[in-house]
Amino acid sequence: MAGLAVLRPDDGIVLVHDAARCLAPASLFARVIQAVRSGHSAVVPGLSMTDTVKVVDADGLVLATPDRESLRGIQTPQGFLREVLEHCYASGASATDDAGLVERVGGLVRVVEGDPLALKITSAVDLAVATALLQDVPNAG
Repeated sequence: MAGLAVLRPDDGIVLVHDAARCLAPASLFARVIQAVRSGHSAVVPGLSMTDTVKVVDADGLVLATPDRESLRGIQTPQGFLREVLEHCYASGASATDDAGLVERVGGLVRVVEGDPLALKITSAVDLAVATALLQDVPNAG
């Protein structure tokens, strides 16, 4: 809400980005913005899952194995029409990300192709991978 409050009146598209995804390339931002401009009010980048995912109960017993063809690992930046995001925040709904807020209020979220460089750096291993990636990119770092 604080970020929305400082936008200029004519700022119609809002991007929400996780600083832990600091290697996300400009082309990913452009892809999300283009999808919003093309008529999708909420857009997230996502990558196909390569791991098998299990749904487990509190005791660690497997309840289900979703078909990974329909699963995506969601990244940022997430893009929204400003009024959609404002409506979501005003609703009082809660979620783990802004796209989840759109879902909670009944909106549709479009997934565009993500980027492997937009990995989330949250552990020492993630940091080592990001460091190695930066050493392989000319003029980076």
